[in-house]
Amino acid sequence: GSAGDPNIPDHITLWGLRLKICQTLDQYANVRPARLLPGIKGPLAGVTAEDLDWVIVRENSEGEYAGAGGRAHVGLPEEVGLDVSIFTRVGVERIQRFAFELAQSRPRKKLTLVTKSNAQRHGMVFWDSVFERIKSDYPDVETDKMLVDAMTTRMVLDPKSLDTVVATNLHADVLSDLAAALTGSLGIAPTGNLRPERDMPSMFEPIHGSAFDITGKGVANPIGTFWSSAMMLEHLGETEAASRLMSAIERVTADGSVLPRDLGGTATTRQVTDAVLGALAAGNV
Repeated sequence: GSAGDPNIPDHITLWGLRLKICQTLDQYANVRPARLLPGIKGPLAGVTAEDLDWVIVRENSEGEYAGAGGRAHVGLPEEVGLDVSIFTRVGVERIQRFAFELAQSRPRKKLTLVTKSNAQRHGMVFWDSVFERIKSDYPDVETDKMLVDAMTTRMVLDPKSLDTVVATNLHADVLSDLAAALTGSLGIAPTGNLRPERDMPSMFEPIHGSAFDITGKGVANPIGTFWSSAMMLEHLGETEAASRLMSAIERVTADGSVLPRDLGGTATTRQVTDAVLGALAAGNV
């Protein structure tokens, strides 16, 4: 679940908990599915579930979130703050190969690389060059490349042209929030922080973060947590349980009578939870 406190700066809770877990356990593959669930109408007119079914793969251990940098001359007119992106060949190649293998497992077998190599001529060009070098190892995967600013336009205007996407830690973080909004709400979006080698634990969570304006009101959307749980079950090899949970979620969204307010309904967190539990208990999902 999301963690935070309105009295603690976000960068303290992020670096003290989530990033501490992901980097210490080297959970380098962040996987963020985005698709229109049954009954959910996204903001894009005429876009169907067949048009918008993506998986965004985010490098999760280095890049813009490597933690390199600092501040000097604090409080003085010449104060400076510095963050340095770090891209290693090991880090870039392993996340790109993970994305290629994921694309191979999906029906369309298509992978889009997102960088900003026209302006960031070192790290981003490095990402491009690694991609060019390894893509011949996956001849069954169709590939293309986009600059991150142009990618936001493509996601809105031509969603059906996309399938699997791979990008840096920062770029994929931003793009996955846009993807969640295009599928109806940030409240439904799941994520898995994976250690693909399985020699250390993986971690699963909704992507929405903490929402201090609704804390304690009982109106938060629990679907992102449930979907993340389905991803966890699948990762653990409990495919039948994962399928049952995902089917229960989809039955509730398709029915449309019990939806949280961020999806246009009036249901509380408890009511949505009870509806999903009811769908599971029905035994035919």
